[in-house]
Amino acid sequence: MSNKYIAVSYKLYTVENGEREFVEEATAERPFQFLSGFGVTLEEFEKQVAELAPGADFEFELDKDKAYGDREASRILDLDREMFCINGHFDHENIFVDAIVPLQNEDGNRFYGRVLEITDDKVKMDLNHPLSGKTLCFSGKVIESREATKDEIQGFVNRLSGEGCGCGCGDCGGGCDCGDDHHHCDCGCH
Repeated sequence: MSNKYIAVSYKLYTVENGEREFVEEATAERPFQFLSGFGVTLEEFEKQVAELAPGADFEFELDKDKAYGDREASRILDLDREMFCINGHFDHENIFVDAIVPLQNEDGNRFYGRVLEITDDKVKMDLNHPLSGKTLCFSGKVIESREATKDEIQGFVNRLSGEGCGCGCGDCGGGCDCGDDHHHCDCGCH
């Protein structure tokens, strides 16, 4: 399968009991951009838009099983408060209820957690994706869809492997190939 450069504008909604709730928007001026075949966006999202022509409109729903799965109680952890200390002082500036915090496990994998509660000795973190357990509805338009160039593919591989300027989310003035702050990006740059 060839790798494609795809840029789409969309509005994302959650759907519950037939009611839509707006979540986020990628505009035509700041589209969601990605290279297909790298697993940086939801597999079913990629399948739905990959074969559409530029200018094509789309609207589709993804149930939780094709989106972010169920919310899992095992992904809510009580972490030692001292893990969030800098020079012996708790990091109140960055660690507060509802803060989204970048974390890293012992294998070096990066991910995000949301602070649920802070006590005298623990910080309760929710590691579930914010949209887990939800049905998602994407409504949008394909801005660009074409074969990716060798340079785009190499640049993307470099960013995924940690080379270059991070993940391309503005660190070096370029566009974000992995979705800027869009929630369905799984490459670790939201």
